[in-house]
Amino acid sequence: MSDTGVLTSLGAVNPLGPGERLLVVGGGYTGQRFAAAARARGAQVWLTSRSAQEEPHWLRFNAGEGAIPELPEALSHVLITLPPNGDGEDDAYNLLRASLEQQPLDWVGYLSTTGVYGDTQGQWADEGSPTQPGLRRSQSRLQCEQRWLASALPLQSFRLPAIYGPGRCPFQQLEQGTARLIHKPKQVFCRIHVDDIVGALLHCCDLPAEARPTVLNVSDDLPCPSSETLGYAAHLLGCKLPAVRTFQDAQAAMSPMALSFWADNRRVSNALLCQKLGYRLRYPTYREGFAASWDEERNRPK
Repeated sequence: MSDTGVLTSLGAVNPLGPGERLLVVGGGYTGQRFAAAARARGAQVWLTSRSAQEEPHWLRFNAGEGAIPELPEALSHVLITLPPNGDGEDDAYNLLRASLEQQPLDWVGYLSTTGVYGDTQGQWADEGSPTQPGLRRSQSRLQCEQRWLASALPLQSFRLPAIYGPGRCPFQQLEQGTARLIHKPKQVFCRIHVDDIVGALLHCCDLPAEARPTVLNVSDDLPCPSSETLGYAAHLLGCKLPAVRTFQDAQAAMSPMALSFWADNRRVSNALLCQKLGYRLRYPTYREGFAASWDEERNRPK
């Protein structure tokens, strides 16, 4: 939800809507939701995909196969959702940045991660906190973020925690009996509904350029243990929870990737987004977000 009236005196506003031309680099889960919202506002939208698509608004971008798209002309907005590749390099930066810098862009969004703050041992992190990532993938993302911020583009970096939404909640795992209920003392996780990512991006597009923070956390109001969110998901489904296991007992059977999610313990502040910039979260906690996601999943055409 945007309310930019108090900020418009700062300068001209060029909202993402009719007449604007958006490129989404990385048309995955979040990219497609953002593209749909921009299209609903009247913007012309292109997305990139690693594989060929029949629709003309999809552009093939697969650096490993040498498929580099020719960008549409006169782009006004760009969203970059691609993570670093397996070598820690940013294909979008390496192969598209120079072309993007020739475009008449009003706004460029880069999706980063709150992992750049590293392990705060459960303490709060805001945009001014030190960036001390411990995980390799978070170190790579911070390096890529810094390169984008040093470019000549009108760029904002959005630091995101775990993303959830329709199809990205633990409902299927509960139904299939594969969900794991793990307890680790004092461990919390932050999360954000995909539609609040979209809402925050649009909110920033609607602000005057000088009112847009260079770096912005996008997280909900309630960091909490994963056992709490799994319990609420089970409540929505009306099913039983699996037996609780301690992290100490469960970790031996976890993959390195699964273990990495438990390596950092932090709370991420959204005060800049929600208090100073005035964005109102559509889903302030996982409760509202899980309920809406479950409704959307149940009502999808079979």
